[in-house]
Amino acid sequence: MLNTLLPILLFAALGLAVLGAGKRFLMWRRGRPSKVDWLGGLLAMPRRYLVDLHHVVERDKYMSRTHVATAGGFVLAALLAIVVHGFGLHNRILGFALLAACGLMFVGALFVAKRRRNPPTRLSKGPWMRLPKSLLMFSVSFFIATLPVAGILPADFGGWLLAAVLAIGVAWGVSELFFGMTWGGPMKHAFAGALHLAWHRRSERFGGGRSTGLKALDLNDPKAPLGVEKPSDFTWNQLLGFDACVQCGKCEAACPAFAAGQPLNPKKLIQDMVVGLAGGTDAKFAGSPYPGKAIGEHSGGPHLPIVNLNGKALVDAETLWSCTTCRACVEECPMMIEHVDAIVDMRRHLTLEKGATPNKGAEVLDNLIATDNPGGFAPGGRLNWAADLNLPLLSDKQNVDVLFWVGDGAFDMRNQRTLRAFVKVLKAAKVDFAVLGLEERDSGDVARRLGDEATFQLLAKRNIATLGKYSFNKIVSCDPHSFHVLKNEYGELGGHYQVLHHSTYMNELITSQKLNLGKHKGGSVTYHDPCYLGRYNGEYEAPRNVLNAIGIEVKEMERSGFRSRCCGGGGGAPITDIPGKQRIPDMRMLDIKETGAELVAVGCPQCTAMLEGVVEPRPQIKDIAELVADVLIEAPPEAKKPTPAKREMAEVQ
Repeated sequence: MLNTLLPILLFAALGLAVLGAGKRFLMWRRGRPSKVDWLGGLLAMPRRYLVDLHHVVERDKYMSRTHVATAGGFVLAALLAIVVHGFGLHNRILGFALLAACGLMFVGALFVAKRRRNPPTRLSKGPWMRLPKSLLMFSVSFFIATLPVAGILPADFGGWLLAAVLAIGVAWGVSELFFGMTWGGPMKHAFAGALHLAWHRRSERFGGGRSTGLKALDLNDPKAPLGVEKPSDFTWNQLLGFDACVQCGKCEAACPAFAAGQPLNPKKLIQDMVVGLAGGTDAKFAGSPYPGKAIGEHSGGPHLPIVNLNGKALVDAETLWSCTTCRACVEECPMMIEHVDAIVDMRRHLTLEKGATPNKGAEVLDNLIATDNPGGFAPGGRLNWAADLNLPLLSDKQNVDVLFWVGDGAFDMRNQRTLRAFVKVLKAAKVDFAVLGLEERDSGDVARRLGDEATFQLLAKRNIATLGKYSFNKIVSCDPHSFHVLKNEYGELGGHYQVLHHSTYMNELITSQKLNLGKHKGGSVTYHDPCYLGRYNGEYEAPRNVLNAIGIEVKEMERSGFRSRCCGGGGGAPITDIPGKQRIPDMRMLDIKETGAELVAVGCPQCTAMLEGVVEPRPQIKDIAELVADVLIEAPPEAKKPTPAKREMAEVQ
């Protein structure tokens, strides 16, 4: 009886799974076209799964081991079950192999069950709570059914009653793990996730690569949407990526806006995009809601607006404007989903099509167009901070080793101290450098994060045209946001440069012994990793090397390195100013105070502004350039060599 039922159950589930796969693929293809390497992606998928994805999963050792046992056991068990029980190849070696795979899967399922007994709040509940039972049922049913194949039990063991029980267990297991993989359910992430890795929107991320620059809009194509208004405006592989979400909530746990009580939860946002893709409401979402937003009040469809400024839709506008674009969600996501890309795409529609940038957003964007800086300051004052420094201008020198990109910190009195300190370092190292002076414009970072792609491209193209007139080897900036844009986002518009953050460049100067440095004599120091230097560009070591070189042993915060908590200053968040239960910089200051440090070293003007905005008492905030400038030892003036006449007189005496 069992030998008859098992092939029917297996192939029926496989047939339904294939049908569901086709239906799901057509659903993804509602999105806009996107060029992918179809075959190459599929061939690369196993390595991306086993290496790149597992590298992220490995950060949680418990889940890493669990995933290897459960997923590895299931894949082996499923393939062997089809061969042994589907096609009836009752070979003892294959039987023992299937028993081993089921055993491995069973062990993994036990660990899944243990995690689900008292799950952390970030994990979705609902259908996910039945997953351990389904995994256990699949592994146990096939294990028992395979014992006769391995010759451990007689072929007629148990009779029809056992056969009926096993058939029910197999039906349960294959329904969840085969049928549910493509029709919907906890295992959907396995199918969508594998294809998402194969046809990822940012294939450069794999193999140890890094891809963090936003994709440019083609503003000359009248048919191309200006941003994303409805789910079908996303590219089809973005929609595929949303469907790959495993609802682990690691993005939720890392999100500074969610922690601050602002109306954003990255996990729910991705699930809302899945709801919009299929059509329906968010009533069945089994995870944490957006803070202050009830579940069940939002709905949408593939061709309906995601945001309705006059009422309820799929997502409220303030959810999108809460994001600091810190990329903590992307960094933590084990399925390598691109949350920030999606948020900025939706912002682009609100800004470019609706003119609906909140609070001071419209004013800042108007300032950028009128004065080339977000504060609306007179452009002629861009070099006032250096009136006494006699800075060399690139227009005079034409050819230099280093172009010092000043950025809009030139208009901020606090950041001017950082700029002056870095100039002192450059001069001490006798660097051949120059600045653009009044020819420099805003890099466009703020405009782009606020969704104003048109203003960003206008500013970028002007800067690229200016830079094209001169010759230089590298650009150095004290601002990670300008550094990131110049390095990673100007390229699509024709601007290809070697760009360094000032901490990286100072580390090079120190390593090559071009600076004569003393030792820091202050108190204990902690270091705050800027998001756009760390998570966006992978630079964690250079700032610490610089601090170590001046005698500072960094007292690390619990959330440091790639898990550093955002200061709250990126993505235009201080401009859109969406309220929450607490301020993000206040939370970061609590992280700082836990170290007991008396001083915070920073490497970003935004971080400096946000952390110094925390009410005292608090540690002092200093940029790395200021700390290095403080310990510079000026070389004594060279003694003049005596003239021949004076040397002769000295010898006579």
